[in-house]
Amino acid sequence: MEPTVAITGATSGIGRAVAEAFVDEGAFVAVSGRDGDAVDRTVAALNERDGGESGDGGEGGDGGESGDSGAGGEEGARTDAGTAWGARVDVRDEFDLERFFERVAREAGPIDAVLANAAVFHGGPGASPTDETSYADYDDTMRTNARGVFATISEAVPHLAEDARIVVPSGGVAHESRSGMGAYAVSKAAAEAVARGFAADLDATVGVVDPGLVATDLTGKERAREPESVAPLFVWAVTEAPAEDLNGQRLGLREWKAATR
Repeated sequence: MEPTVAITGATSGIGRAVAEAFVDEGAFVAVSGRDGDAVDRTVAALNERDGGESGDGGEGGDGGESGDSGAGGEEGARTDAGTAWGARVDVRDEFDLERFFERVAREAGPIDAVLANAAVFHGGPGASPTDETSYADYDDTMRTNARGVFATISEAVPHLAEDARIVVPSGGVAHESRSGMGAYAVSKAAAEAVARGFAADLDATVGVVDPGLVATDLTGKERAREPESVAPLFVWAVTEAPAEDLNGQRLGLREWKAATR
């Protein structure tokens, strides 16, 4: 049986690239994002993929009120090829996430993998000093990037498969002192702590994956790895990496390359 994968913040960047990689592997991929139109476009493009060829790009989004989008015939039905299904979800709203995971389980059965990817960055990299961060930006960043990870994992738990894995993307900003990263850096450190806490208390495998610097809307970096180049790292972490190496730990490019070279 092919895996069922649920991804938040899946309409652009790393989330979109990982969704594409899993569809190419034949998985049932449930995508979500705050922009419902972007979710619809992403689902349509993913379901049009043929042997890894991309359809139209989708806009970023990580959250919103519930809606759903399926592909051809029966909505979101599993086929021999990979299938995408999507819903508009705001990770700041645990009830959106509750409905999302209930629908995923009804569409495709127990969930084998969750990528808690949704995140925001108010102000942009290098331009958001901690001492100049507003309370509103701090609160929204923490509610999305840290509490959102907590809510994503919490609402996924009742629907997880026996050997499920949960991955939280992160980066060096979570444990290194870098200027201008403000609440985003704080939120990523908190998200990693959330992952470690669940790793200690759940039977499921929960860990952090660090893909290094990736060119996304959040990083604002043009001279960085493309999301598509690191998507296989996430697929490996979910499907092949030893569970004991991922659970409560951080896996990155070095570990992936050493294991797959």
